Amino acid sequence: MSGEQPGITRGQARYGLAILTLINLLNYLDRYIAAGMMPRIMEAFRIDKAAAGLLGSVFIIVYMLFAPLAGVIGDRFPRRLVLAGGVFLWSLATVGGGFAGSFAALLLARSIVGIGEAGYGTVAPGLIADLFPRQERSRMLSYFYIAIPVGSAMGFALGGWLGHRYSWQHAFWVAGIPGLLVAVLALRVPDPPRGATDEGPPQPKLPFMQGLLRLRSNATYWAAVAGLTLMTFSIGGLANWMPAFLELERGVNPEIAGLYFGGITAVAGIVGTLVGGWLGDVADRKSTTGGMSLSGWGLLLAVPFMALVALSHSPPVIFAAVAAAQFCIFLNNGPLNAAIVSAVPGDVRSFAVGLSVLAYHALGDAISPPIIGAIADRSSLGTAILLNALPVGLGGLLLVVAARALGRPTGPVRNPAGSPK
Repeated sequence: MSGEQPGITRGQARYGLAILTLINLLNYLDRYIAAGMMPRIMEAFRIDKAAAGLLGSVFIIVYMLFAPLAGVIGDRFPRRLVLAGGVFLWSLATVGGGFAGSFAALLLARSIVGIGEAGYGTVAPGLIADLFPRQERSRMLSYFYIAIPVGSAMGFALGGWLGHRYSWQHAFWVAGIPGLLVAVLALRVPDPPRGATDEGPPQPKLPFMQGLLRLRSNATYWAAVAGLTLMTFSIGGLANWMPAFLELERGVNPEIAGLYFGGITAVAGIVGTLVGGWLGDVADRKSTTGGMSLSGWGLLLAVPFMALVALSHSPPVIFAAVAAAQFCIFLNNGPLNAAIVSAVPGDVRSFAVGLSVLAYHALGDAISPPIIGAIADRSSLGTAILLNALPVGLGGLLLVVAARALGRPTGPVRNPAGSPK
């Protein structure tokens, strides 16, 4: 399709990254606004924790199902149009969630949010990879993924504050309206040719099945996706339940719970993401799987802090452990996502990202919120959170072992596909 812009300048690339990061911030604000006011939603619709967990799951299920389709569309149509359409749709659905008169209607609104975010989430990483060369990708993607802790923090804090002071409906309205305006900015994001910053000549567009077959034997790609899946199972569930855990089982005021947890998420996430992006670029200069190894060690270091969060009854200790755990986890944002986009050729990047989204959400945070809720209904949220540290440890171990088995010293010329020989 036409509409791409060859010859992107450095300034245009940075402008594109800034706009994509701003949109990603709103992405995660809308995604986690419900978590900050979960007790209010449970009270309004008279549902238990297992049912409330479906609010996060339905979004993720729809998101992951539409992600491969969005990836195919993103590989074939001007990406700025896919971005703008996705932002507008999810923002409209978030506003609509504030008008839901039943829990079923709210579930429907959140599922539509998933459709819109699938269009954005599968296209943006590949677009950034085409704006910047591989030796800078971990760092540039780390800037992009700063929006995860900041946007999530804003969702927790706004949901907790607005839901407590006004109503859960007001929180959805405040979260959704900015995206309707920002969608216009997505139309001005530079859209270079796919694979523009990869070494070697541009590759022809691959048929769908041929691209799938190429990914099938790409061990580096699948190892990164597997590690990300185990992490996503744990972190996605915790993000949905931590404010409720602090309020219901540790007696923290709901406004304070959302504000403190959000603030810690923002600070620890920003620092961890930036440090991880810088270290990831350094590690990738030494080995083709250096960033993957760094991500694995970060996840392993997070496990004892996650256990401390669940076991402690002291709010200061809990918040300190949350900060340490999130710093270690957010180290992987840039390096692990850079490993995924760098492990595949440019002409199938959006599809590869979409397929990874399907994999790590289907086996990750699509199922963990209701599982955590069901465990909590039978025991406690503290027990559920403690058990949830196990997948993070397994993901870290897998990444460290895979990086050692699949990596090779980085030479002067790098294979753009990044696939193991």
